[in-house]
Amino acid sequence: MSSLAGPDEDDPRGKPPVPEEVQDAIRTLIRWTGDDPEREGLLDTPARVARAWKEYCLGYKEDPAHHLSRIFEEVGGYNEIVLLKDIPFQSHCEHHMAPIIGKAAIAYLPTDRVVGISKLARVLHGFARRLQVQERLTAEVADCIWDHLKPQGVAVVIEASHACMTARGVRTPGVAMTTSRMMGTFLEDSRSREEVLKLMGY
Repeated sequence: MSSLAGPDEDDPRGKPPVPEEVQDAIRTLIRWTGDDPEREGLLDTPARVARAWKEYCLGYKEDPAHHLSRIFEEVGGYNEIVLLKDIPFQSHCEHHMAPIIGKAAIAYLPTDRVVGISKLARVLHGFARRLQVQERLTAEVADCIWDHLKPQGVAVVIEASHACMTARGVRTPGVAMTTSRMMGTFLEDSRSREEVLKLMGY
């Protein structure tokens, strides 16, 4: 089977090749919706759509936990909450392959190790760039941080809009879904949970 991994030497634009079977599948979908995949405006659409989906789903090519592999143990005695909030992300729902667009807040209470703050966003994006449901995305991000940083607590809150609800079906724009996962001290101690939620803005 052809690969999307490298540039197409026969393509002067240097774009990665798209297997014909993938383009045929997209042409079939275009035809099924009622349009003509052979008309001028749609001739290059199958390849464009295929490349776009390869980009949307880059998360399948990485292990998000890799971003937590470089830790810092010299934290100067710091033992308070580490929080990154308002992290924008986009994903696609596995039921309709429609966009999920939202923001996340990720916090942990370190024991004796921390990571560069950007790594929290990279973990989120690694899981988001897959076909997802928001509940699983929330759990995957929290579990990954819990397993690899061994903190005292982890809190993840995700708020997102789902095009499968806003653009089709019930067609209700302006609605956001919120999911959360609390682990360790944020789950067990109500005061710690209230503190982290307040810092997150909830």
